[in-house]
Amino acid sequence: MRLIILGPPGAGKGTQAERICDAFEIPHISTGDIFRANIKNETELGKQVKSILDAGGYVSDDLTNAIVADRLKQDDAQAGFLLDGYPRTLPQVEALDEMLAQDGFRLDAVLELVVDDEELIARLLKRAETSGRTDDTEDVIRDRQALYRKETAPLADNYRERGLLVDVDGEGSMDEVTQRINDALGGVASR
Repeated sequence: MRLIILGPPGAGKGTQAERICDAFEIPHISTGDIFRANIKNETELGKQVKSILDAGGYVSDDLTNAIVADRLKQDDAQAGFLLDGYPRTLPQVEALDEMLAQDGFRLDAVLELVVDDEELIARLLKRAETSGRTDDTEDVIRDRQALYRKETAPLADNYRERGLLVDVDGEGSMDEVTQRINDALGGVASR
């Protein structure tokens, strides 16, 4: 399976991504994790990304696309993968399509975890309380939610138009959400 997972902060993407990857024996590819690992290991890429982020900038589409292309060429991703945090822009969607087409592949599905805004805010405030994250105030969380929706809506619309978007109710217990995802992916696998 070649999958993308979308969902706002607090939707449970990380937890569900791990479960999907375990079930399908595919790697979880998170651009954020790749950036952090390279920064930590002080690689050339890490130094480049760190200087961009330290200056308050965004890592360019070209650089992000190159990182993802390199990661998708690795052996463990040949039979499938789950992308998390990529693509984030329509040019990245196009670049991913080209990367996959070069190897004769295509996406199987794009999962979007759908959770009510008030539920997301409650989850994130609780997480902030238990983890001591003082920067996660309700106003900051609401701003992040609005930014996510603004940035992600065009991607979701693009994938919906192409018949790839699968909305999954992200409310309820972790196991309930996992079951909904498994049910949805069962339908994708039988296409």
